[in-house]
Parts: sequence; C-alpha cells; structure tokens
Amino acid sequence: SIHTREYAVLLELLRETRERAGLTQVGLAERLGQSQSFVSKVEVGERRLDLIQLRTICVALGTTLPAFVAGLERRLSRPL
Repeated sequence: SIHTREYAVLLELLRETRERAGLTQVGLAERLGQSQSFVSKVEVGERRLDLIQLRTICVALGTTLPAFVAGLERRLSRPL
C-alpha cells in the first residue's frame, strides 16, 4: 500500500536523491521523457511505481537500483 511507513520512506529517499543529483522535477522529467506532473505525482505518492520505472528513475538520477534499495533498507532498519 502507498500509505505505509515503508512507502513514505521510499518517496522521501527518491526526492532526496533527486535533489542531491542537482535536479528539479522538471530536469528529472526531461531525462525520463515524462512530464513534470509525472515526477510530482510519483514523489507525493499519487502514482505508484513498478520496479522497472524505479530502475529507470535511478539511472536518470545517476545511481543504480541496488544502491538505491540499499539506502532504503538502511533507512527502514532505523528505529522509529
């Protein structure tokens, strides 16, 4: 579900990764061949990603899916 702590952490990490890459939503959208509205909906949880979409976004952000997932796992293992 998109209303879990885990999904909220994923979205937070995705946004932070984009910001660390020095990209705006518009910049990421351009790299993806998508609209800014697509990126916005992804980041606020209105659009759920499948694994291939997440991998494509990771590549556009200059990271790999395994590195992103490792960061996600680290965050999820932190105590609340």
